[in-house]
Amino acid sequence: MLPPIDVHRLTEALPTSHGWAPVAHLDEVGSTNAEALDRARPWAPVIAELQTAGRGRLGRAWQETRSAGLAMSVVVPRVPDPGWLPLAAGLAVRDAVAALGVETELKWPNDVLLPADDGRKVCGILCQMLPTGEGVVVGIGINVHHARDQLPVATATSLRLAGVAADRTELAAAVLTRLRALHADLADGSDRAKGVHLAYRAACGTIGRLVDVHRPDGSVETARAVDVDADGRLVMSVDGRFDTVAAGDVQHIRPAGTPPRP
Repeated sequence: MLPPIDVHRLTEALPTSHGWAPVAHLDEVGSTNAEALDRARPWAPVIAELQTAGRGRLGRAWQETRSAGLAMSVVVPRVPDPGWLPLAAGLAVRDAVAALGVETELKWPNDVLLPADDGRKVCGILCQMLPTGEGVVVGIGINVHHARDQLPVATATSLRLAGVAADRTELAAAVLTRLRALHADLADGSDRAKGVHLAYRAACGTIGRLVDVHRPDGSVETARAVDVDADGRLVMSVDGRFDTVAAGDVQHIRPAGTPPRP
């Protein structure tokens, strides 16, 4: 049996003296995002051993394997450029995973991929605005201990499959601590926010790639991703003209001759 999150150790890593609210550790929940939305308390992490009704971008559903992944959400205050918050959340996870010695890259806006496992996805993130508009719920799902047959799709991977036996408690603390630091930079603005933008662009493997953009209206457009703009939108070059994408799903196009994933 996989060990549960150690709330005592996590609380020590996220002390109330540093502005953290108490951790809510749940055995089972429909959605950590929904739970955090209901609580609406800034910097109060919600972590579940089993999430039964989690959702990703475009309403995609998935189910977690008990204690195999890290399913957590936290409400953060709104920042001056809110379009950058989802990107910073991806960067926080990317940095925490990279610190474990795993090569990572980001797919815009915030999927974390492992190039060593054929670019498969190890983490997804969903951000939702509070009804008051005063904060944002950042929902994070990281595949940690999953075997290949425990993953929902062939394009997913886990830290275990990358050869890392990660401690979920330490990983949660590292992600949340990094998220708070990046949030502080975005909230400060000026050069500190620009530093987050530069760090994100350096980690984003989408820039320079041919991509299929699946827009919310169901249309699909193929373009070359060339940059991320000052508002966090993906800048694309299409037939000599430039366009931006603020919402939608991006799929990296595999180079010609590359075999499909099994």
